[in-house]
Amino acid sequence: MIRTEGLTEATEETFDAEVLESALPVLVQFTADWCGPCRQLAPVLGEIAREEADRIRIVQLDVDRAPGISVRYGVLATPTLMVFRAGEPVKSLVGARPKRRLLQELADVLDPADR
Repeated sequence: MIRTEGLTEATEETFDAEVLESALPVLVQFTADWCGPCRQLAPVLGEIAREEADRIRIVQLDVDRAPGISVRYGVLATPTLMVFRAGEPVKSLVGARPKRRLLQELADVLDPADR
């Protein structure tokens, strides 16, 4: 899997603890080694993870190593970005995008007034 500084890797075994039980909202990047757009998106997510660490956690999940979770949440394409809050998926985005656009699309999740 594409390892990115600032991002945690979730697995089938750690998904519940890393994502569903998190006190902060969690952005999960459903990714794969063979996914070009995933490689493009990884440094963007690393930057956001460092800059927004007090408001959101970002984890990566390899769809080839965790097919059960991918099926559970209906992930059909990579990269899929899914935001979880209080253990529930609240937003899903498909495809790579620039940092500025991604932050705009995540504004409602990052806004503390919305919690």
